[in-house]
Amino acid sequence: MKRRNTRSKEAVLELLVKAGKAMSRDAIEEKIDVPIDRATIYRILNRFCEDGVVHKIVAEDGKQYFAVCMKCDEHRFTDNHFHFRCVNCQTVECLPEAVHFSVPNGYHVENVNCILTGLCKHCSVK
Repeated sequence: MKRRNTRSKEAVLELLVKAGKAMSRDAIEEKIDVPIDRATIYRILNRFCEDGVVHKIVAEDGKQYFAVCMKCDEHRFTDNHFHFRCVNCQTVECLPEAVHFSVPNGYHVENVNCILTGLCKHCSVK
């Protein structure tokens, strides 16, 4: 279904693309330069997820982050991959390389939603 393009949608997507990392709804609301309310931001983000434009990352504390995947073609989320949340700078990002894992015999993985937590490469060298 073709969705109507609005200035609010363009602003949210532009902000996510420029950020180059996952952002929470409150971070988007804080940085966006157009008047837009909380409910509209959530509605836009959820539609972007439905349309495969961004993907949602749920941290271990339940907080939701949204990202345009750096590995996805034309901003289309196409693969399952791991994310990393830094406990120091609070950055959430798609890991640039594959993380390999195994499951017990008899199990078949269809979807991966995993976030690793620790110190990012920038904070760990400080």
